[in-house]
Amino acid sequence: MKTGLVLEGGASRGYFTVGALDALIDIGFKADLLVGTSAGIANGVSFVSNQRGRGLKIGLEYLNDKRYMGFRHLINPKKRSYYNVDFVFGELPNKLIPFDKEAFDKSGCKVLAALTNIKTGKCEYHPVTSDDKEWKVVVASCALPIMFQPVEIGGELYMDGGITEPIPFRKALDEGCDKTVVIITRERSYIKSKEAGLGISGFLYRKYEGLKRALETRTEMYNDRHHELLELEKEGKIILIAPEEDTSGWKRTERRPEKIQEMYDIGYATVMKYKDKILKL
Repeated sequence: MKTGLVLEGGASRGYFTVGALDALIDIGFKADLLVGTSAGIANGVSFVSNQRGRGLKIGLEYLNDKRYMGFRHLINPKKRSYYNVDFVFGELPNKLIPFDKEAFDKSGCKVLAALTNIKTGKCEYHPVTSDDKEWKVVVASCALPIMFQPVEIGGELYMDGGITEPIPFRKALDEGCDKTVVIITRERSYIKSKEAGLGISGFLYRKYEGLKRALETRTEMYNDRHHELLELEKEGKIILIAPEEDTSGWKRTERRPEKIQEMYDIGYATVMKYKDKILKL
């Protein structure tokens, strides 16, 4: 039996996931494979290193810090990213709230991040390892169009994995996971509408035909994946952890501590509701 854990992105909405992951740690859940995209993989590494509370601490203490994110970083010609990559993926994990690389390596869990190759417009899965000292794979998976710059890995340019695979459960199934927990950051009834920024993104990255095509079909693809996931839940092939309330007020760039805590608490409580079912895995 092989157990998988799949994590959707969603930027600050991912604090629902952070709460859910801490609850999984508390009930003793272990995964053989973790597959995540965007904020999902960024939060997932702390689960693998068994650092309960680390994600919430980052959210409460630093998300509202001017060093973390803001337009001042986006218009800075030396950064050109809404999220301050040097701070978020450098100073934070290396100094302020250290990431336990040794525990991560000893976990025995295979960790994969979904990335979008902006030339081909296809999803690729890259391993996340402690050898990647700049967290390039994780940064690439989080690199939202406009909000980040493309990340070069092995001579190719990559951006947000959520563009091409927002909920990468298919990869877990392909890897042979017969027992899989999937955590998403939108309610089961959610239907994605076309995002206003897609047209701007398509124009800005127009020289990358693959990325442009992926952006044009992203809304339809997301809804297809979401529907497929609900069918797998009905068939008992996965355990789905999702908010059980309207998430329309959960902003992608949310930074208010009280809202971060609220999303975390809901995620934690949701896993506890499914505790017995999860432990049967």
